[in-house]
Amino acid sequence: MRLDDVDGTAVDSTVVDAASVNRIVQQAAAIGQRLWIRPAETTAS
Repeated sequence: MRLDDVDGTAVDSTVVDAASVNRIVQQAAAIGQRLWIRPAETTAS
């Protein structure tokens, strides 16, 4: 989730695979965005 710079509320949410996490973190760090990274919920099969 991308977090709002002012109050820290979630701005948007994206589900990605582990290989994409590094790229997203690097992009956010380059422009000073805050992220909240957590594992996706799994469904029972």
